[in-house]
Amino acid sequence: MKYIVVLGDGMAGLPLKELGGKTTLEAARTPVMDEMAGKGEMGMVQNVPAGMAPGSDVANLAVMGYDPGVYYSGRSPVEALSIGIPMSDDDVIFRCNLVTLTEQEPYAEKTIVDHSSSEISSEDADILMDAIREAFNSEEFQFYSGTAYRHICVWKHGRVLDMTPPHDHLGKVIGPYLPEEKRFRDMMERSFEILNNHPLNLERAAMGKNKANSLWFWGAGTKPKLKNFHEKTGKTGAMISAVDLLKGLAVGMGMKVIQVEGATGSLETNYEGKAQAAIDALLKGGCDFAYIHLEGPDEMAHQGKMEHKVKSIEYLDSRIVAPIKKAMENAGEDFRMLILPDHPNPVCYRTHTADPVPYVLYDSTMQRRAIAHYSEKEAMETGIFEPDGYKMMERLLQE
Repeated sequence: MKYIVVLGDGMAGLPLKELGGKTTLEAARTPVMDEMAGKGEMGMVQNVPAGMAPGSDVANLAVMGYDPGVYYSGRSPVEALSIGIPMSDDDVIFRCNLVTLTEQEPYAEKTIVDHSSSEISSEDADILMDAIREAFNSEEFQFYSGTAYRHICVWKHGRVLDMTPPHDHLGKVIGPYLPEEKRFRDMMERSFEILNNHPLNLERAAMGKNKANSLWFWGAGTKPKLKNFHEKTGKTGAMISAVDLLKGLAVGMGMKVIQVEGATGSLETNYEGKAQAAIDALLKGGCDFAYIHLEGPDEMAHQGKMEHKVKSIEYLDSRIVAPIKKAMENAGEDFRMLILPDHPNPVCYRTHTADPVPYVLYDSTMQRRAIAHYSEKEAMETGIFEPDGYKMMERLLQE
């Protein structure tokens, strides 16, 4: 038996009048997931525990079978694991996004326009982060490049600070959301002076792209201590994702991390490459379990792009789920597949919520016959609800 998780980040949402009262998941054409919902089990699962922020860090930790109440130590340290950043137990790790702010006002009166700076490439971002390192690196603070707009700051012997994610405040004046700690406010303000007229940003603006003209700190945490996945489950696992958060979780759990060329974490990613990486890991690479993470639905929701979010869900169905299912069947391999989001990201909010999400649990050896559409509404109508998201992994892997 092979075991597979396909996770559409932020795939769930709320009904939209522009879609005739449907959610983006309901509006998407997903014939393969619909078939699997009819032949398998569909229900709702709560991945974000009460009182915890609805981030991909908490929710994916739960989906991978780890109780966030026990194992969660912050988002940024997990991403730091992926990058290979050395961490001491008393270091505090922060995510620092490259964001787009308006230009004319005093810093605290600026508005945040874009949390991803027109989905800046990792190559462009690294050039800007070089300027940040030159200005700010010291014995106390070190800055590291990550993927796209997502980067890391290490505060040696620091303390955890409560900071808010930029994607929660798009279109708002930033003053009320700036860090209380003066050193971080000062670095953010100075980063604007360094980045706004950087030659690369002037080039990007001339091309019609948003400037990556400020740092934004958030997601503080300390070095994680995650139990080895193989020791915990008895299964060998592989992670296929474009984002450092998921790769970092896999590193912390001792799973194999598969790098896929052209995987971007956006709508235009290498779907076929990700699907093939999972197929190869399961059929040729000796892995019992594969976790395929798609960031596109979440990123499109953050950007408020309803039609693109629908398209990303359709691509997940046709270019990820379909080829993996077909490959397992052609190989005569029994398999179970869990399909779900980590958390909702309604396009109308452009940020995460902590609500339950719909799941499909499919077993190629035990199939019922029903007509279903994989959606929030039909999943709720089944009456099946798992209140502890981390328990779904036990159900997926049960012998």
